[in-house]
Amino acid sequence: MTTAVSDQDRLIPLPDGSGRLSVKDWTPDASASLPPILLFHDSLGCVDLWRSFPAHLAAATARRVVAYDRLGFGRSDPHPGTLTLGFVAAEARDIVPLLLDHLGIGDFIACGHSVGGGMAVETAARFPSRCRALVTIAAQAFVEDRTLAGIREAKQGFQDPAQLARLARYHGGKARWVADAWTESWLSPAFAGWTLDAALAEVRCPVLALHGDRDEYGSAEHPARIAAGRGTVRLLPDTGHVPHRECEDAVVEAIRDFLKNPLSPPGRGLG
Repeated sequence: MTTAVSDQDRLIPLPDGSGRLSVKDWTPDASASLPPILLFHDSLGCVDLWRSFPAHLAAATARRVVAYDRLGFGRSDPHPGTLTLGFVAAEARDIVPLLLDHLGIGDFIACGHSVGGGMAVETAARFPSRCRALVTIAAQAFVEDRTLAGIREAKQGFQDPAQLARLARYHGGKARWVADAWTESWLSPAFAGWTLDAALAEVRCPVLALHGDRDEYGSAEHPARIAAGRGTVRLLPDTGHVPHRECEDAVVEAIRDFLKNPLSPPGRGLG
């Protein structure tokens, strides 16, 4: 029997007046009282680009799933400036607390794709008593040559108006800002030393690191570093950088099983 899932959209104003965030949640009709899953999108992503994944994940796990467009992305308001080089950690520090408070979320599961996986790691590190589990999907843990090569190729591709027009389907007039925010942040020489190492040292919850074996933006060293001593790596066969679209069923099944049987620290469960 398929579990019915209802969804809701809302706009959350940021207290500094910089804009509003577009948020959507999916709640199974038979939802148990379990910590919800908070989704963090990738560098070109938004709520709509998760496509069917959040509803599928909500139904499979019997948990509320919450996704939001970062400022400057998707249906959220335009970003007033440029990203700082500390933007990954800043999302966990400045935005996540506002979301949790506004949405009435206590304990939660952090789950992110690509750079959103880095934001999920930073969030787990910042909320060690509330983040009950961490899932990364094709996340980067450091700046790798393969990642930069893929970004350089993508940057060249965005010189084609047709490619930028495809991005505009999801980001509207913010599309050029979105493309530049990704490429210029990662390709900046000042960003070359960025890693998740300090945040990973503070993670206290079980970890599942999912990664495609054909990921064009990062080798298997990334999930290995994320999960080392903390959890499990799952390499997905014949899969590139967007596993939740390329093999959605396998990703949902892996997360569902992980949340049922996590490698919990002593005295900590996921109920």
